[in-house]
Order: sequence, then structure tokens, then C-alpha cells
Amino acid sequence: SGNIVGFEALLRWNHPDRGMLPPGLFIPLAEQTELIHSIGKWVIREACRQNMEWQDKGYPPVVVAINLSVEQFRNRRLTSMIAEELAISRLMPEYLDIEITESIAIHAPDYIISILKQFKALGVSISIDDFGTEYSSLSRLKDLPIDNLKIAMEFIRGIGRSSRDDAIAGAIVNLAKSLDLKTIAEGVETEEQLAFMQENSCDIIQGFYYYRPMPAREAEQLLQKSKALKPELK
Repeated sequence: SGNIVGFEALLRWNHPDRGMLPPGLFIPLAEQTELIHSIGKWVIREACRQNMEWQDKGYPPVVVAINLSVEQFRNRRLTSMIAEELAISRLMPEYLDIEITESIAIHAPDYIISILKQFKALGVSISIDDFGTEYSSLSRLKDLPIDNLKIAMEFIRGIGRSSRDDAIAGAIVNLAKSLDLKTIAEGVETEEQLAFMQENSCDIIQGFYYYRPMPAREAEQLLQKSKALKPELK
């Protein structure tokens, strides 16, 4: 439809000497020192606060997605902390989406599956990020309490250039539909990629074709210009 239906929160560190750093340069260290728990709490709080601020200003509700690392699941208060931040911000849980990588989802021990089920009980949605990059057990996939599959960017980039990437991207959409899940094409940059995913009935498009990462104030300007929005996903 062309409507904005959500945003993904992307963490950056504005280092005083090195400038803007992507998460790959500091999250591994944060996980080793357990700073990931305080950083993760801040991300959840800001995502909920910002989303509710937009709603309070009268913009139609959208979803904001956050990423969780495997280390964060070791926090026994993770579910209660998310519930607390939702309550503090007054954000309804259906407007928060939690993204986990395919490796976490497929190879997760039972305690992580239990936490994912707690998330679902809260009412938040769950997405598997970078889907297709791991060897997935379909029997495992069908038992996961998830809502969305995000097709890995490496397959999206190959659309129109690799028949195998075309086939894989299309197959993931069909797999998701058979499991009653939504699909998100991540990393769409060209008309050809967009057209292919639309023709294959992908639910949601995300990528530089539409917008590059931006601060919240610029995202709000998009909401100001946007027509009627739907509470689905980015």
C-alpha cells in the first residue's frame, strides 16, 4: 500500500573520538561485560517512550521493533522488565515487536523458548531476523511462538541476478504463509527487488528503497506526511 506501518530501532554509539559507531563494534564487548543488560533496557525504554510520544501527538499507531541478543535472555527479569517499560510508557504491547536472529530461534535451549512464550503472553509480536541464513529445522520452526519472518538481505540483494536467490525468497514467503506468518523483505533497494517481492505477496517491505536510518525527529516528519497508517509492521 505504500503506508508506513512501523520502524526498527537501530542502536548507534556517538563516540567522542571515533564518531558514529555501528553495534557490531561495541555490542560484543557489552555482552562480555554484561553492560548489554543496561543497554538493552535503555533501548526498550526509549522505543516504548518514543512510540507512545508519537501516539500522544495524534499520529496513527505504528510498531517499533527492537533486537535482542542471546545474552539478554540470561536476564531472569527480561520479561518483567519489558512489561514494566510498557506500563511506564503506556504503550500497548501490540505496538512493540521483538526481533531475534534465526540462530537464536532455531538452536535456542528450552529456557529461551519459554521466554518467547512469555513475550507472546504479554501481547508483543516476535520476528525471526535474517531468515534463511542458517540450516533451519522446520519441525522446530512450527513450534516457535513467532509472528514474522524477515528474509535475509543476502537473498534480497540477489533478486534478478540469481535464480536461486529468487527461488529462496519466494519459497520463504510461501513457507511463512503456510505457517500463518507474515513476511518482511529486509534490505530492499531497487525497483526490481520491490516488484519481485510484491508479485510474491510479501507483506512488508523494509530498506533503502524507501528510507535510510534516521533519527526519531526525522521519522516523526515522515509520520506527519504519511497518509492513513495501519498497525502492522515496518
